[in-house]
Amino acid sequence: MMRKLLVATHNRGKVAEFADLLQDMEIDWLSLDDVGIAHEVPETGRTFGENARLKAQTYAAMTGLLTLADDSGLEVDALGGAPGVYTARYGGAGLTHEQRYRLLLQNLANIPWEERRARFRCVVALAAPDGTLLAEADGVCEGFIAWEPAGDGGFGYDPVFYLPEYGQTMAQVSSATKHQISHRGRALRAIVPQLQAL
Repeated sequence: MMRKLLVATHNRGKVAEFADLLQDMEIDWLSLDDVGIAHEVPETGRTFGENARLKAQTYAAMTGLLTLADDSGLEVDALGGAPGVYTARYGGAGLTHEQRYRLLLQNLANIPWEERRARFRCVVALAAPDGTLLAEADGVCEGFIAWEPAGDGGFGYDPVFYLPEYGQTMAQVSSATKHQISHRGRALRAIVPQLQAL
């Protein structure tokens, strides 16, 4: 029997990415739009884990559905881990993805290469229909902040996130490679055993 699983997002692209990453599982993937939820849970947590748990448990309790939620972002060592949980809001409201990553490059203008280490981090949380937290997993993708943007794939900070082992930015590698090495892909694969147990 196919199990319904709510992904706590309005982004159909993210739901499709989850379904693609976990295509071997018999799951009926649903977005918040699919179940008529317009409510946005405020991401008030101080960590990715707190935000992921908050979204998973709140939406599961609201809908009575098994719910998967994630929170992710970019951590730059030279900036003390910033932008972190504020990745999507870096520089303030109303900025485009390009404006945000160009601000990041500006803030790192005088930082030498060896100190430009950064990582994408994702935490995924799974909650039961009654809101009980069932599982949590995290994934990390290590790299550096490039001097200049390159590539037109991906989104967000991908054009400035350089992967030394590939000699390319995240926006230049293939989607298959990105699925394999991305922070979200790693976090999702880590939570598969708990999903399979259900």
